[in-house]
Amino acid sequence: MALYIGVMSGTSLDGLDIALIEQSPAIKLVATHYIPMPSSLRAELLSLCASGPDEIARSAIAQQHWVQLAAEGIRALLRQQQLQALDIRAIGSHGQTVRHEPSRGFTIQIGNPALLTELTGITVVSDFRSRDVAAGGQGAPLVPAFHEALFEQRSGNRAVLNVGGFSNLSLIETAKPVAGFDCGPGNVLLDAWIQLQRGESFDRGGQWAASGQVDPLLLKTLLSDSFFATRGPKSTGREVFNLPWLQQQLAQHQSITAEDVQATLLELTAQTIVESLQSAQDSTQELLVCGGGAHNTALMQRLATLLPATQVNSTAIYGVDPDWVEAMAFAWLAHCCLEGIAGNRPSVTGARGPRILGAIYPT
Repeated sequence: MALYIGVMSGTSLDGLDIALIEQSPAIKLVATHYIPMPSSLRAELLSLCASGPDEIARSAIAQQHWVQLAAEGIRALLRQQQLQALDIRAIGSHGQTVRHEPSRGFTIQIGNPALLTELTGITVVSDFRSRDVAAGGQGAPLVPAFHEALFEQRSGNRAVLNVGGFSNLSLIETAKPVAGFDCGPGNVLLDAWIQLQRGESFDRGGQWAASGQVDPLLLKTLLSDSFFATRGPKSTGREVFNLPWLQQQLAQHQSITAEDVQATLLELTAQTIVESLQSAQDSTQELLVCGGGAHNTALMQRLATLLPATQVNSTAIYGVDPDWVEAMAFAWLAHCCLEGIAGNRPSVTGARGPRILGAIYPT
């Protein structure tokens, strides 16, 4: 039995998810801790997703603040569980993605793992995506391998859908390698629009979207982006889908109400997920949803409507809390790295072969 901690800070930038797992060899979630992202750090990290003045120095300073926040959360989790640093084999730290451009041969997650090791006294494994990109892959999504480890024992065609800032699918079929790819925007545009219009960080339960009507012409414009015409392996990020991108599309549709825009954005998320699933997997029996999107009632209902022959459920139905799947995944990837187990899946990322992912910063 070994204990690992996973630290995940996603594209929503709402905070850090910290998960403690037991690997023995089954994967068990032991404890969790969430620490909100300070507004000043969130704003700086968002600004680093685009080119700007003095960005190298700003990035170096921002990642120090990010690591201090992560270390604070890890220490709190250890206190809650009455554990010492020596009880933890490793921390799997995803870091914060500020650029993801595999077509140009790079992906950047900041998070200063050397400092995290110093502040916690625990071995840190980080930089999980770079090796896959170096091997010709997309570097994302990486969670399908973890989804496979969690759910492969169940027979039939099933898919795991993670809806964070962006949505990605893992396709799990009996006697086949797991497949997967990014579908497109998950919550990123929904969050950006409600923040701009109402000053709220997210649309709780999708209630605001549910109060509006889908605009077919705007939806058609949004769906015309070239990303949606491509097939996996593929990944995307804020470099493609962001508030300026949305505002550019809206310039052609200026008479639409704000709530109708939100309704249309939710439909965009739902339709691109469903189209991606149906084009990649026949007869999906069950769609298991994790990430923040699992709590968006309007989105879950829309997915169920668009997929009448598929059971749409939260991963909670199998005892896996949807809020902690990604943090658990990076704890598990730290385990894989230390054990010399490949953490990528070429069928997902398009890499030239299986690769051990992560760089190790020992205590």
